[in-house]
Amino acid sequence: MDLKCAGCGFPGVCPQFWPGGPQGYLPGVRQLLPDLVDDIDPEAVHASLAREAPTDRPYVMVNMISSVDGATVVDGVSGGLGGEGDREVFRAVRSVPDVILVAARTANAESYNAPRISEAAGAARRERGQAAHPRLAVVTGRLSVDLSLGMFTDPGEQRPLVITSAAAPTNRRDEVEAVAEVLVAGEATIDLADALAQLRRRGASIVLCEGGPSMNAGLVEADLVDEWCVSLSPTLAGGDSPRIVNGAPPALRPLALERVLEHQGMLLLRYLRGPA
Repeated sequence: MDLKCAGCGFPGVCPQFWPGGPQGYLPGVRQLLPDLVDDIDPEAVHASLAREAPTDRPYVMVNMISSVDGATVVDGVSGGLGGEGDREVFRAVRSVPDVILVAARTANAESYNAPRISEAAGAARRERGQAAHPRLAVVTGRLSVDLSLGMFTDPGEQRPLVITSAAAPTNRRDEVEAVAEVLVAGEATIDLADALAQLRRRGASIVLCEGGPSMNAGLVEADLVDEWCVSLSPTLAGGDSPRIVNGAPPALRPLALERVLEHQGMLLLRYLRGPA
């Protein structure tokens, strides 16, 4: 029987139910950089890292997974590329932001639910002045997100945001507003810089983007990314999957490798914005 976590959407056994549960962490995750540590808690690591927001927008993180040959999905979803280490880091990274940003196509394909994090992580968030759970925000120019997703039917303590443009179909707007708060950013198309600025004015200091590749391209093109986390899966996928960034004009933007974790051959990489 195929299992899929109702909280994080990944197939298999959720990190919440591994030995030790939400109070513990997955044994065997090693830190290779900046210092060698044989057994490390990714959640504690990510919670302790400094992330300072600019004055006009939140600090922007991206978290994605890729096979060694560059695939981001297999059979339309990313879960098949992941492993226990990736799921642990996915959960750890999700415990950091105020808002999780995702494109409608990704939310639909991955059957998004409201973020569920451990009690310990929620308590740590409250101590930092954050809500216990991050808020989800779906980006969709045509309001094409599936309103039967768990993120809408069981949103938890915060209704999700839906970010769209002024050109979105008006006959769909009432349906969306019944289950979510709608934020308009841009006229004919979505202006991601404006959307982030509005999130900052609402108090969001850190935003995590979980894709997909086209939205990542918009962030890269506008030079809005401060931190890039990528899980490099020890697999060859073949096929015609899109890259992590798909559609941005060619450009070279330097990144600085800040941290490397490893679990069973999967590399869990954290890059920061490099010098201009």
